[in-house]
Amino acid sequence: MMNLDFSFYNWDIISKFVLKGFYFSITLTIVATIGGILFGTVLALMRLSGRKWLDVPATIYVNGMRSIPLVMVILWFFLLVPFIVGKPIGAEMSAVITFIAFEAAYFSEIMRAGIQSIPRGQVFAGQALGMTYGQNMKLVILPQAFRNMLPVLLTQTIILFQDTSLVYAIGAYDMLKGFETAGKNYGRPIEAYLLAAVVYFIMCFALSWFVKRLHRKIAIIR
Repeated sequence: MMNLDFSFYNWDIISKFVLKGFYFSITLTIVATIGGILFGTVLALMRLSGRKWLDVPATIYVNGMRSIPLVMVILWFFLLVPFIVGKPIGAEMSAVITFIAFEAAYFSEIMRAGIQSIPRGQVFAGQALGMTYGQNMKLVILPQAFRNMLPVLLTQTIILFQDTSLVYAIGAYDMLKGFETAGKNYGRPIEAYLLAAVVYFIMCFALSWFVKRLHRKIAIIR
């Protein structure tokens, strides 16, 4: 019979092994979200431009990225980028580049759907005022689209946070790696993985609850 013992976990263990990985997981989530939204917005605008030379490459990129498992993309970037640039860039930096490039494809679809959800009358009104395409997007369309998309963007960010555990495949020191290291050092790997699962669940459940409340408030504003 398996005897579980969590008594060895205390603040010293957490601060020594887990916090470093926790900080990296949170940092990776924030940076990848910001970078993914910015890059994804560019991709969305390219797909909505109506110009083939912009639409086609953006469509290929988005559909291509969404058709490949994230763990494979992580491994490809980790192995290929150092070969291309001629020097190692480290597991953490490789993870950042990978997540921005990968998540941009998903954020792009969210942004595209959000922009298309704005009534065409808003576009025509901006054009009637003499706004350029860029001004119309910046001042009229995107602010409204972001408000409509905020719950979906945050939901995708939660999924992104869960996916950060996949950087374990290239040896990056994320939160899961921190729990695993603590478990190996104290001979309690099963307890370590169970605690990691509990922490991921609590964080994601709390964030999902917040997004649900936010969605209700936005629905009322509409």
